[in-house]
Amino acid sequence: MITVEEILEYLNSDRVENMTEEMHECSMRQSQAAIKQTMELNTKYHTPEEIVRIMSELTGEEVDKSFRLFPPFYTDFGRNIHIGKNVFINSGCSFQDQGGIYIGDNTLIGHRVVLATLDHDLNPYDRHLLCAPIHIGNRVWIGAGAIITRGVTIGDGAVIAAGAVVTKDVEENTIVGGVPAKFIKKIENVKSVEKK
Repeated sequence: MITVEEILEYLNSDRVENMTEEMHECSMRQSQAAIKQTMELNTKYHTPEEIVRIMSELTGEEVDKSFRLFPPFYTDFGRNIHIGKNVFINSGCSFQDQGGIYIGDNTLIGHRVVLATLDHDLNPYDRHLLCAPIHIGNRVWIGAGAIITRGVTIGDGAVIAAGAVVTKDVEENTIVGGVPAKFIKKIENVKSVEKK
């Protein structure tokens, strides 16, 4: 029997168009498990510590105790989400993570953000899945309602304006916005601020 780990290895190799029936069944079982876990997360109050535990179970990795999330939160797989330290995810976000979602330290993700690592071939007679990871750097701020598509890398310190649709890589310490997202400006005089 195929394992979730084997499915993850396969998904992370960008070969999704050749998935076997057994692989699809395993992927569907994991999706059902993720739905069950997110329903548990979204349908009653949980302390911040309980949310960290649930997200650790959902992702299959230990999520740092500094992690914060305001439910509801949605994902259709769960096991290919990788979360750094001191990450905050606001309510109503949807992560389509089969292709891999990597979130750096000190990142802020606003309300209703969509991270979509899957797409379909444009050929109407062969709409097989295409997948590629989303990499979000450290100290990134993603505004409410933004959509990040497959294969995008967001550099450290970048800001994604609310409602932006990001289809291309974003350089570090820049602001992008619009549909599709375009460069707005460079963030100047970037310096570390010590917390007291």
